[in-house]
Amino acid sequence: MRRLTRKKALSLVKELDAFPKVPESYVETTASGGTVSLVAFTFMAILAFLEFFVYRDTWMKYDYEVDKDFKNKLRINVDITVAMRCQFVGADVLDLAETMVASDGLKYEPVNFELSPGQRLWHMALLNIQARLREEHSLQEVIFKTVMKGAPTALPPREDHPTESPEACRIHGHLFVNKVAGNFHITVGKAIPHPRGHAHLAALVSHDTYNFSHRIDHLSFGEEIPGIINALDGTEKVSPDHNHMFQYFITIVPTKLNTYQITADTHQYSVTERERPINHAAGSHGVSGIFMKYDISSLMVTVTEQHMPLWRFLVRLCGIIGGIFSTTGMLHGMVAFLVDVLCCHFQMGLYRQRKEELLNESTDHESPVPVENHTQ
Repeated sequence: MRRLTRKKALSLVKELDAFPKVPESYVETTASGGTVSLVAFTFMAILAFLEFFVYRDTWMKYDYEVDKDFKNKLRINVDITVAMRCQFVGADVLDLAETMVASDGLKYEPVNFELSPGQRLWHMALLNIQARLREEHSLQEVIFKTVMKGAPTALPPREDHPTESPEACRIHGHLFVNKVAGNFHITVGKAIPHPRGHAHLAALVSHDTYNFSHRIDHLSFGEEIPGIINALDGTEKVSPDHNHMFQYFITIVPTKLNTYQITADTHQYSVTERERPINHAAGSHGVSGIFMKYDISSLMVTVTEQHMPLWRFLVRLCGIIGGIFSTTGMLHGMVAFLVDVLCCHFQMGLYRQRKEELLNESTDHESPVPVENHTQ
């Protein structure tokens, strides 16, 4: 009874076979079919190999939403070198509510403004990268993917020891400010708190010592991530005169970065630059210095690195193999049909021509019938 049940089950399964097997005696192989098969298998292998590289690649997905985080502080990371001695300059932040932020996290380090040959090469390479980023925005995704893998974006230390005394001041460190618009500025004199705002001790500094030529080695907002190149990194400005104002208008966009290398809360920003001399007699009023006025966007960008799922890769791979196999089969059948038709017509013409030649030969060589005479 069990054997009968198993035989019925096997026969039912055989009836459901969607891929019937053709006996080998019915299969005919040809040289053209073998050639087409080799070409098809070669294309399958090449496309499957290239599809594997597509599967390994990743892309960035951008999502936008309203930034609802107003309680946390905004971190400002600064590394700026000013061509004035440290005792003559001061840096601080004044936000939109006229609240002066303490600059205890900033350090003033006497340095030489001119870079060493190695540092100058690094600076020129950074400027070249910035120029390419302005032309090809898709390179930013490459930087996001290679975060924590690429070369450090900080200025390398000097390889030489200058003999002259330092005439510039490197201001570096970080500040925590409220998430409102503000003004980070570097001007003459140290900042002092004031009940009605803030002020700088600039009266003790001679105008002849003013020189706000500067180089921004690094300026970022939020968590500092090695490998990220910001819009103002590598910027170098030389003041043509003593009384000069440099202004940077910055729009900050909160950004959440989620890649296979890192997950961090950082900020991207765009900047507009302006500079002008201070000449009260000509109507150009203001204060000499470096002013970075920033504003925070209400939108937050989430950048997520995505990868092709395995099931999609398998579907695409099956589509490539099946498509090439079917297409080459149809093309081979069509070409064979056309060849058969052309060859058939050609053979029919030869057959008719040969038949006419045979008929002509038979008529030309036909001998006359002999006549016998009978005498009685």
